[in-house]
Amino acid sequence: MRYLSGDEEKEAILHFQEAADAASSATCRQRHYGSVIVSEGRVIGSGFNSPPAKREDQRRCSVLKDSYNKRVTDKTCCMHAEQRAIMDALKSNPGKLPGSRLYVTRLDGGGRQEGLSGDPYCTICSKMALDVGITEFALPCEDGIRVYDAAEYNTLSFQYGG
Repeated sequence: MRYLSGDEEKEAILHFQEAADAASSATCRQRHYGSVIVSEGRVIGSGFNSPPAKREDQRRCSVLKDSYNKRVTDKTCCMHAEQRAIMDALKSNPGKLPGSRLYVTRLDGGGRQEGLSGDPYCTICSKMALDVGITEFALPCEDGIRVYDAAEYNTLSFQYGG
């Protein structure tokens, strides 16, 4: 993991704003996340979190997560912003995914970019990113903008909460 500074940090701030713009379309009842994938300085995919195909009949917010079988690994009812961004890039720019960077941010309750992210934790998204050739994850954190190598992000995701 490394921290961005200078021009690279300024560029990342712009991409986080694009991710925040994507998050404004989220319909999750808990948190609004947005994600963009950038290759060669250009957004090649974007996404936000909401139920699959925006189908409200698939929403399961009222189901207690402890009630699911332990084999259910993702107990949220929403597609992740990262998943949607990857699928968007696969549809429109599949050849640009190798070597790209995935930016993830979330909005606060007032619709403003929260600016803080926790440690890597989603193995579903980290595995998808590795599989399509995304090279890095960028997260806005209290101590600055962190950039993780995708393999490192995946390893840390498996260690989360352990």
